[in-house]
Amino acid sequence: MWIPSDQDIRALHERVAPTPEAFELVWTHCEIVCRIAEQLLDRLGAGLNADLVRAGCLLHDIGVYRLYGRDGVLDYPNYIRHGVLGHELLEAEGFPEVLCRFCSCHTGVGVTRADVLDQGLPIPPGDYVAKTGEEELVMYADKFHSKKHPPVFVSAATYTVSVSRFGPDKAARFTEMVAAYGEPDLALLSAEYGHTIA
Repeated sequence: MWIPSDQDIRALHERVAPTPEAFELVWTHCEIVCRIAEQLLDRLGAGLNADLVRAGCLLHDIGVYRLYGRDGVLDYPNYIRHGVLGHELLEAEGFPEVLCRFCSCHTGVGVTRADVLDQGLPIPPGDYVAKTGEEELVMYADKFHSKKHPPVFVSAATYTVSVSRFGPDKAARFTEMVAAYGEPDLALLSAEYGHTIA
């Protein structure tokens, strides 16, 4: 299976980013998620494809660029769409489905068809959930960093509280992942990137 290099992925980000600021925000977040996933992967020693995890981390949020208006402002009310938009973008670029799914299947702890219908989400009804170990690891690593202004690292405790607003089942799912994967060491990354830990 073809897996693009970091340089190829960065070049794609640069090409589709609407502004240098958007590129910096999204690319830095993707790099951080990659660093977190690699930290967890080293600890797990599981039979996951490390190159696939790395590419998934670097690609997962590429759909965010499609939510910027001509004024350079991000459309936060439709943010839930970024995964589907990223999937479509990569598909149009000729990427294999296994890579496209990192975009559409990393939001929250998984978005189900019932979630889409019950919450009236502006995405096509369907199950957007991780099916492979690589997808789940990228989804999990993503929870520990937020692109909000200013960007922050997110502790497991803080994310558990945040995700619980979508139901106790979502908080329970995240708690299961914490037990399975452990918590990343955010202190070193926080010092390196200058983002606080919430």
